[in-house]
Amino acid sequence: MGYRIIDLASYKRKSHFAYFSSFAYPYVGTTANVDITALLKKVKDEKLPFFLAACYCASRAANSVPELRQRIREGGIVEFERCRVSHTVALEDGTYCYCTLEDIPDFHDYLAEGRQAQEMAKRQASIEEDPEETLEKLFVSSIPWLSYTSLVQPVPSPADSNPRITFGKYFSQEGKVLLPVSLLCNHALVDGIHIAAFYQAMDREIAEAVR
Repeated sequence: MGYRIIDLASYKRKSHFAYFSSFAYPYVGTTANVDITALLKKVKDEKLPFFLAACYCASRAANSVPELRQRIREGGIVEFERCRVSHTVALEDGTYCYCTLEDIPDFHDYLAEGRQAQEMAKRQASIEEDPEETLEKLFVSSIPWLSYTSLVQPVPSPADSNPRITFGKYFSQEGKVLLPVSLLCNHALVDGIHIAAFYQAMDREIAEAVR
């Protein structure tokens, strides 16, 4: 994946980057309910895979926010042109494996490629990933058995800088279907304004997907 190196000398968040990089736990995140009423109707009407449909909208939203495409590398910052997804896939024994999804702009092409990638991942049944090959990825997972209002994520030490997106169990409220969506980021790169931009972009991506 192509990337550019951020010039720290002119980087407007230089002091914030240095400050939060010194933290043992530099992460910031939130959970918000996203309106998926129209998306779920499309999924059911067309018999589409729900997780992949939600993953498409979330990955497109994350890629639209430059800060969510930035990563810490060797003490500096790089910004990728686009980011792929590494997501969990449930296995029959109750565990899961990891699956990489390419960044495909067309909604239906993404779902078709996603189905194939998931089947291949199930056959390999592995959670092993090369750290160098995961740097640009967005980590996506799902807890489809539970509607939650907050989520504590496991994170490595030393800290990484991959955004983590998690879906909960969708539920109905006041005539809408809502999906809990969590986003966890490294605060050295991402502020609240960027997190808010992700949720705003996800609303737009859902509207675009159901057109």
